[in-house]
Amino acid sequence: MLLYYFLATVVLAATSTAQPDLDNPLNKNFNKLHLLRRQGSFGGNSNGAWCSSWQYGVETNNIIGWKTVPEKCELYVARYMLGERYGEDSKVVTKEAYLYAQSHTLSDDGKDVWLFDVDDTAVSNLPYYATNGFGVKPYDPESFHQWILSEAAPALPKSLKLYKNLKTLGFKIIFLTGRRENERSAIESNLKVAGYHTWELVLLKDDDYSGTTADFKAEQRKNLEDAGYRIVGNIGDQWTDLLGTNAGHRTFKLPNPLYYAA
Repeated sequence: MLLYYFLATVVLAATSTAQPDLDNPLNKNFNKLHLLRRQGSFGGNSNGAWCSSWQYGVETNNIIGWKTVPEKCELYVARYMLGERYGEDSKVVTKEAYLYAQSHTLSDDGKDVWLFDVDDTAVSNLPYYATNGFGVKPYDPESFHQWILSEAAPALPKSLKLYKNLKTLGFKIIFLTGRRENERSAIESNLKVAGYHTWELVLLKDDDYSGTTADFKAEQRKNLEDAGYRIVGNIGDQWTDLLGTNAGHRTFKLPNPLYYAA
């Protein structure tokens, strides 16, 4: 609901009759979102087909190592993230994850776990990206760090529903993220406020960790299995969440055309 409240706030701000401050980047994005609501389908947008194909390449991990969303796809990505399609795509993924979880017979030792990524898997960074170009602007670690410290990321509704269903089935939940230890307090507080009240572990990078996120997550998954845990399921929005060693019995990829994490 928090995510939907944010989107409603954006639309209301975009349709305000007050004269906007055009030098304010936030207002510029509000105006763009208002235009999106009025455009209807992408059928008349000459970039729509190209951007749709670009997104397909991103989601299938055929386009890798990209730094920013192509500028001509900013409105396309914004419309996708703010429209019904993003939610429906996420619903398909989380439904399949739950069906798989239901088919699994839990062991009696309490070591069957399900891994959740944090960013744009458990909670949404869309409020941040909506005011920062929907992925067109280069990543700014300082402003994103401040966003994390704000503890304002809302839950992704389909992911939260999956989390609750998995808890009901008896799975232990482990959050595995590329965020840093110096952000732990804000991360754990944000998770609880968003509705993720309990978990087995929250695994974060040490502040001085210099490897890639992909390496870090593979190392942590191996450590978990060495400790006796069985990774039954693993869900994330980036391929770095799901590729590499000890990825789990089954992996589930949520959509995210906003950024690429190496």
